[in-house]
Amino acid sequence: MLAYVIPLCVALVGLALLLTLVRLIRGPSMPDRILALDTLYINAIALIVLLGIWEGSDLYFEAALLIAVMGFIGTVAVTKYLLRGDIIE
Repeated sequence: MLAYVIPLCVALVGLALLLTLVRLIRGPSMPDRILALDTLYINAIALIVLLGIWEGSDLYFEAALLIAVMGFIGTVAVTKYLLRGDIIE
């Protein structure tokens, strides 16, 4: 059963990645683009975890954890830059 469900989930998450990329490019304002970037890395994490389940490898989960940490730090940095004009106080 997993042989049918995981490829379907990978296709749906891939579609979500493409739609989020469109929002990132066409976003009407900068906060919308930041939110799209945040959603983009969350979708990338979901895709990597699905590939890890499909392949049966633990390495994908470590990569997903690193992407989650870097994505959070990136979102905070861009938001601080937009609010204050400087990242480091």
